[in-house]
Amino acid sequence: MDIHLFKELLCTKLDDIEKRTLHVLHQLNDDEVNYRYNEASNSIANLVVHISGNIDERVRRGIRGSDVTRDRDAEFDVLYRTRDELIEITKESYQDVRQTIELMSEEDLMKTQVIRDQERSNMDILFACVTHFSEHLGQMLYLAKMLKDQDFITASVPKRK
Repeated sequence: MDIHLFKELLCTKLDDIEKRTLHVLHQLNDDEVNYRYNEASNSIANLVVHISGNIDERVRRGIRGSDVTRDRDAEFDVLYRTRDELIEITKESYQDVRQTIELMSEEDLMKTQVIRDQERSNMDILFACVTHFSEHLGQMLYLAKMLKDQDFITASVPKRK
């Protein structure tokens, strides 16, 4: 396995997810990032806080061994964060993951941890994190498009008119 290529690809994907998340956040105001369609739905603020919580648990505690406490259920409660707070949380969270990946050796990637009674390698966990973050990015994009309608500026190829 080419460890450098793997780490580069992982960081490139994380950079893309972070860039697109920030693109969404910069288009919305404080009320819009906290909008919840209904009680069963999450706001963009919930999703950003949840991703940060996932990074706390899987990367900061699980891989780096930091003393982090996570209250996952609280991430989905009604909460209020400003757009600027969410931008800062996003930047800090993704920077932590990138720094962790950059410092990891092949041995570190192959180390395991137990998640939900299942032993998984750190490499598998990092793949799962990227997938998880991408899924939530899709939710954020969908919410932002609903909220902004025709004023939403896409970060990908715009639809032909």
